[in-house]
Order: sequence, then structure tokens, then C-alpha cells
Amino acid sequence: MKLTLMEFVTLDGVSQGPGSAAEDTSDGFTRGGWLVPHLDELFVRRTSEWLDLADGLLFGRRTYEAFARDWPQITDPDDPYTKRMSSLPKYVVTSTLTEGSWHPTTVLRGDPIRTVGELKARPGRELQIHGSARLGNALLAAGLVDTLRLVVAPTVIGSGRRLLDHPSGPVGLRLVRHEVTVNGLLLLEYETVDAAAVGEYEGVTAFV
Repeated sequence: MKLTLMEFVTLDGVSQGPGSAAEDTSDGFTRGGWLVPHLDELFVRRTSEWLDLADGLLFGRRTYEAFARDWPQITDPDDPYTKRMSSLPKYVVTSTLTEGSWHPTTVLRGDPIRTVGELKARPGRELQIHGSARLGNALLAAGLVDTLRLVVAPTVIGSGRRLLDHPSGPVGLRLVRHEVTVNGLLLLEYETVDAAAVGEYEGVTAFV
């Protein structure tokens, strides 16, 4: 399977609490809900299409517990995500949980680089990381992520947990798709490449 990291972020890179003020208040965060005012039809359609590509969902323990608490409470039959989120195989990387409450769930214990690498080696389409920024950052730095999909909200929060804080090394990315929604969300899709490119600036004539 390809490993795809899917994240909602602010313009200053915060990924914490996009859906509501109460979604994730860890470390005293009080500015959640920043994505919601910008949601629109294109966002819903595109993210639903992305979910169609998943053969499994991968979480860290914190995000898994929040999703396992919240998603089963959504009973709207017209919600475009709930049935698939609940029915897809779910994998949680954790050293504390022994079983999951949101079925079907498999607990992955031990070194996450090894366990996720073994999971990724199975046949299938996409194993998608939803939220779980710390896990996603670690797997990106380890070279396990194939695709990075970002929804960038037109807002600066100024505090909160950032997606790409202190990566362990440079990661090369190639932009393969981009869209802008009517409410100003940037929908960006990157493929990872072997290394982050660098160069020396020699004047504008070198690029024309």
C-alpha cells in the first residue's frame, strides 16, 4: 500500500483542533475550530474522493481516541464520510492501548517505523494517516510517506501543535495537484522524492 499523510493546517502550519474548540485542548490549546468557517462544496467533494482511495486508516493513539469517541456519534445518513470511516480497517500505533473500541481496529505495538513499514508492504491502495501529526511527521522523516495531502486554511493561529515541527531531516516533495476552493482553502497534493533539492542562486538569467 502507499502511505498517504492527510492533514488540515493553518497558514502557519498548525494542525491541532481543526474541527471544534473542544476537539483537542491538549497543552492548553484554546483556538480550535479554525477550519470550519472555510468549508465548502469543493472541500467536501474532494476529501470524500480522497477517502475513496483508502484501504485502511492509520492513527496515533491521541487522534484514534478522539475519532473513536466522535465519529460513532455522527448519525446523519447523508454525511459523506461516516459510513466509510467506521467500516474501513483502522490501525493505531500505541504503547498504551491493548485493544480498540472503534471496530475494526488493529493495535500496532513496538517500533512504529517497523510496524508501519510491515503494514505498508501489504497489497492494497492507500493507507491513510488522518490527523496524528506527530506520527505523520515521524513517518515522513523516516521516508515511509509516499503522498502528502494538505488542506491549508487561510488563517494564522499563532499557537498550537504544528505538523512539521523539528523534522529529523530534509524531505523532498513534488507538487502534483493543486486547487483553490471558493472559501480560500488550498488543496495541495505532493509526492515525496528522494531528497530535498538545494542550489546556488546565480541570477534570474539562469532560469529563463
